[in-house]
Amino acid sequence: MPDSDVLISLHDVTKAYKTPAGDFWALKGVDIEVAPGEFVGILGKSGAGKTTLVNLLTGVDHCTGGEIEVDGVAVHRLKENQAAKWRARNLGVIFQSFQLMPSLSLLDNVTLPMDFAGLYRPIRSAERALELLRAVEIDEHAFKLPSDISGGQQQRVAIARALANDPPIIVADEPTGRLDSSTAETIFAIFETLVQQGKTIFMVSHDPGFVRRYSRVIWLADGLVTDEPQFDVK
Repeated sequence: MPDSDVLISLHDVTKAYKTPAGDFWALKGVDIEVAPGEFVGILGKSGAGKTTLVNLLTGVDHCTGGEIEVDGVAVHRLKENQAAKWRARNLGVIFQSFQLMPSLSLLDNVTLPMDFAGLYRPIRSAERALELLRAVEIDEHAFKLPSDISGGQQQRVAIARALANDPPIIVADEPTGRLDSSTAETIFAIFETLVQQGKTIFMVSHDPGFVRRYSRVIWLADGLVTDEPQFDVK
């Protein structure tokens, strides 16, 4: 049985990429535990290994060594098709680049993960998608294409899509990185509301502006967890 006080556990996680010059170690032995309901910020400068960490945690990539468990599931042991199904039902993933389907309406973008997971009937998935777009205050644009709205609005749609299957965990990779400060504040406030509603958020960032608003900050530098803050947070 998994420890009820630990929802996410990474133990001695390493990741090496093959290069002409030899192995490049993006992660060198990372240990992290996250409890249910935490809003954890994984902060570090570019090249610290943050995106690699997200890819391993979500099962998009496989670690070279170590163990990754999410709510008792050994993610590092999942095959690609298993990881895709598990991710669809258990995680909401938000990307810096939004990754919305350009030829689909905002509504259809949000229904996609519901259709893939098969958790809702088609009529209900469309109703739920509209409810989620309303929750992030973008429902009036539901039938527009992503190219018809701003970057900040696209990120709201990406959040709605991540919530489609009501996952307990939201994993966000630099979700405010391409937004102006005012829009970034709005998006961060949405995350804070989600935590108040019981979600667990694992967010990586190189932005020091929100450091004091996470429930906990974990600093990453050169592929390792460090006690040394990587930014001036005065």
